[in-house]
Amino acid sequence: MFSENFLRVFFLSQVTVEAAVKKYGSFQALNQVSLDIPSGAFFTLLGPSGCGKTTLLRALAGFHDIDSGDLKIDRASIRSLSPHQRNIGMVFQDYAIFPHLNVEDNVGFGLKRLKLPNREYQKRMMDILQVVQLESLCKRMPHELSGGQQQRVGLARSLIMSPRVILMDEPLSNLDAQLREELRSEIRRIQKQLGITTIYVTHDQEEALAVSDLICVLNEGQVQQTGSPIEMYQNPANFFVASFVGGNNFIEVGKLSQNCSGQNPPEAFQNTGAAGWLASIRPEQIQLDPIKVSETDLLLDVELDEVNFLGREYHLSVNVSGNFLLKIIIPAGEQSSLLQTKQQHRISFDWRAIKFFDPDAEGRRMLVN
Repeated sequence: MFSENFLRVFFLSQVTVEAAVKKYGSFQALNQVSLDIPSGAFFTLLGPSGCGKTTLLRALAGFHDIDSGDLKIDRASIRSLSPHQRNIGMVFQDYAIFPHLNVEDNVGFGLKRLKLPNREYQKRMMDILQVVQLESLCKRMPHELSGGQQQRVGLARSLIMSPRVILMDEPLSNLDAQLREELRSEIRRIQKQLGITTIYVTHDQEEALAVSDLICVLNEGQVQQTGSPIEMYQNPANFFVASFVGGNNFIEVGKLSQNCSGQNPPEAFQNTGAAGWLASIRPEQIQLDPIKVSETDLLLDVELDEVNFLGREYHLSVNVSGNFLLKIIIPAGEQSSLLQTKQQHRISFDWRAIKFFDPDAEGRRMLVN
């Protein structure tokens, strides 16, 4: 086990972004972005390509400045500091390790500049190699390592310098699916073990949900919502967040009300002004051929349009009277193995699970239920 003294070299730093603006010509990469990132948090910037997440990360690292606003660590501005003076670690998606140096020399490259006593240098080296579980591979060359092991070398090289904050720019994007899942768990374990404030960039919403304490969804340079993974998934603030996080179904309220039945439909169905709103329901919240129906359930008759087996579950697409399609996710089982296209079924879902969004109000969520 690594030394407890090793943990004491890490800071628990708070990061603040205040009304950050960054333009490239006429393109606005960051538009009044403000964030408060608690010390010790695993904070993820999530969004599509071009949303501003990497621009913000590189501004924090000091690779470029913002046009206006401020960037702070522990309430002190860092805008005037060089990248070296900020003491921020950076982990890149392309590993950025030296091919001619072995694992130990790659990890210790920056540390050697500090000219520490050899005993202290070796102690810190072994501690960090234990944290990333590379101590048995310390003499291997990069070409002898897997992609995941190379990425851990990059992470160790940043951590050994005892940074105030770690920035990670899509570090898993070059790995295959299984290795990505394994390494994201490792990154989360290491972050919690050391307690270092981590800002992580990804476009993968599943990855963000799995590793984060807090998520900030960005789009077109603006913050759409910030909150815990559960808040983001269950209570999206607007249409963009709902569509980007979790694979929702979206149906026009007017079409849904015309094609469903139920004992106690939501008030939005009686509101003519809400006919153009979008109702969203998650695929896993829909029941196929329900045995029991409650008074808040909506019922629809559907035709099975597509069946996809994914091991533990089936992903279905159903056609609602030729008017719209819905995605459904159900657990794999004996009955689900008999599913075939063109079959007629009935589906149900609790209307209280529906989220309503108004396209005419910038996709804002309408709190009617």
